[in-house]
Amino acid sequence: MKKVLLLCCCLPFLTASTCEDSPQDTIYCTTEARAGLNVQVQLNSSSTLETTGISVVATEGSYVEPLEFYQGSTVFSGAYERQGTYVISVSKDGYIPYASAPITVTADECHVIPQTLVVNLIPQ
Repeated sequence: MKKVLLLCCCLPFLTASTCEDSPQDTIYCTTEARAGLNVQVQLNSSSTLETTGISVVATEGSYVEPLEFYQGSTVFSGAYERQGTYVISVSKDGYIPYASAPITVTADECHVIPQTLVVNLIPQ
């Protein structure tokens, strides 16, 4: 009888401990900043991706950010860890300027979910 009484007294504590998050439910986030927008630019349907002389700008309301590319990269990136709905404008001398439909960048528990856009500029 003492064992049953002891079990009845401890049962609420045992049940309560199972309701807490367990270590395997813990989410570990990395520390690097992720670009929310990644834009690749092609000229006149060429399979070659270009960066020379090209301007890529992300706009969300009054927020305006020129996207950057890094040496050795063919991707213009920006909106680091910034959620929002953006319009991407791409221009280059001698080509028809391009403006995208709105692109929405969302996030999970750790980082933004990157969005990728491939833009084909057409000669004027």
